[in-house]
Amino acid sequence: MNEKELTKKAYELRKDIWKLIYESKTGHTGSSFSCIDILTALYYDVLKQTPETFGQTEADSYIQSKGHAVEALFAVLSDRGYFPKEDLANYSGFKTQYIGHPTNKVNGIEMNTGSLGHGLGIGVGIALAAKQDHLAKQVYVLMGDGEQAEGSVWEAAMAAGNYRLNNLTAIIDHNGLQISGATKDVMNSEPLAAKYEAFGFDVKTVSGNDPAAISRILRTKSAESKPQLVIAQTVKGKGISFMENQANWHHKVPSKEQYEQGLAELNSRLEEL
Repeated sequence: MNEKELTKKAYELRKDIWKLIYESKTGHTGSSFSCIDILTALYYDVLKQTPETFGQTEADSYIQSKGHAVEALFAVLSDRGYFPKEDLANYSGFKTQYIGHPTNKVNGIEMNTGSLGHGLGIGVGIALAAKQDHLAKQVYVLMGDGEQAEGSVWEAAMAAGNYRLNNLTAIIDHNGLQISGATKDVMNSEPLAAKYEAFGFDVKTVSGNDPAAISRILRTKSAESKPQLVIAQTVKGKGISFMENQANWHHKVPSKEQYEQGLAELNSRLEEL
């Protein structure tokens, strides 16, 4: 996809997320809107994985450690054909596999996640195994910035640097907010770039709500034998004016009036593209 097509796709997916959360009456709204541009870059331009190759040894792996933003992942997977969009009609309903965090009962999801701090360790394990088996695959892990307060993240980072896992790319959705407020006030993890560099990562920073820019940086691999960290500077709730940079939209369902206003804004943005 070209730059315009990627941006358009990200806004189309925002509409799917908005509808899914409104109709199901549950969801991490601002969080999903924050990271959807990252997922768009991965699944429509970077990730060497399709519904047909998912689970094969040579296919790339994606681990969404930021599991609470599962609505974004479900929107992408259904749009890419991993499962029918109609399956999401019972999202978070009775006896459905489409629950509020990623589960490998859903086609396209490799590992269960949601308890924050576990995803990077999983990614390190997959990347290390791929190295030992001489597999030409990349492993991508998406984390939140609030998640950086978890000690297990730094144990995994130390292992990634130690084993020089240049087939591992960690991405931080750096929107500066978490459920209880500003990340810097709840548990300041800065300076993230310097910390990850000290653990042996090649660190890059990108505008995290620009799918084309994200795609370019994910395709640029380090010349050194180092794992890569991409700090994606994002806006929580990006795309709907009254959600942007609002911590109370971390997990919130829009009213009918808010839904209609948000949908109008997304449609207006698509018309401009």
